[in-house]
Amino acid sequence: MESKGLWALPAVALALIAGGCGGSTAVSGEDRGAEQSSVASFPVTVEDATGKEVAVERRPERIVSLSPSATESLFAVGAGEQVIAVDEQSDHPPGVPRTGLSSYQPNVEAVAGYRPDLVIVPATMPRDAIAGLRSVGLTVFAQPAPERLAGAYRQIRELGAVTGNPRAGERVARRVRAKVEAAISEAPGGTPLQVFHELDPDLFSASSESFIGRIYRRFGLRNIADPAGRRAGTPYPQLSSEAIAAADPDLVVLADSECCGQNPAKVRERPGWADVTAVQTGAVVSIDDDIASRWGPRIAVFAKRVARAIEIARRRSGPAQ
Repeated sequence: MESKGLWALPAVALALIAGGCGGSTAVSGEDRGAEQSSVASFPVTVEDATGKEVAVERRPERIVSLSPSATESLFAVGAGEQVIAVDEQSDHPPGVPRTGLSSYQPNVEAVAGYRPDLVIVPATMPRDAIAGLRSVGLTVFAQPAPERLAGAYRQIRELGAVTGNPRAGERVARRVRAKVEAAISEAPGGTPLQVFHELDPDLFSASSESFIGRIYRRFGLRNIADPAGRRAGTPYPQLSSEAIAAADPDLVVLADSECCGQNPAKVRERPGWADVTAVQTGAVVSIDDDIASRWGPRIAVFAKRVARAIEIARRRSGPAQ
């Protein structure tokens, strides 16, 4: 499941093979930009998150995706007709060939039963399961949770390349990047606002050292989870209700509305929260859990909603200083 919890998983560095031989297309691990030209030639050779060089010999026609983020990207780059099965958490776009497959409790035999010529998995999948898939002759490409926006765009391009849709991959990555940058530039400025991003009702959050936290930092927001993250040595610290109230965030983003039923009314009822600035000004906003936890094309939707939340916080708290 790529839900809010996956933001808490450490991103694994992904280096891709530069160059190549025999007419292969090699995908660079550097963010060279979506303007880079490419052609749909095979084989495509990449080094995945497990450190293995993965060679996709020909255009795959039977893809299994066990990563919701990858599933969204595959359909966005035009590889949807090549996808024959996705995991139980992949629910977007509507109509994906959803199954009971799981990357958390992987069943090698079940995956192999689909006779895939390419399996996309998250790097968080148990290594023995990845090895098991490879041991039965399957081509497996493991992608990590990205640390930064550039990594998310790169993964879209990678999936375009390994599926024979390189131009579409670059086009989608470029479009998503442009929309994210537009949302950031259009967000109202002023004195930096303080933000609290809620991952679940136990008050785990995402500091500025996380993927989601780096997006907030791009918006110029100050993250109240940063001190706790430094103390705990994790980008996903757990805060106390008292600490959040004392930090007095200007903006609260709920990424646990779908999973856990949290909403602005419930937040207002929490002990000590009635006086929090975000609660008083109505700047407590819910963002769909999946949109706030996946790093595919809907990153742009997340950025737009953050920009809108900042606008609400600024408008209701008075003129920008």
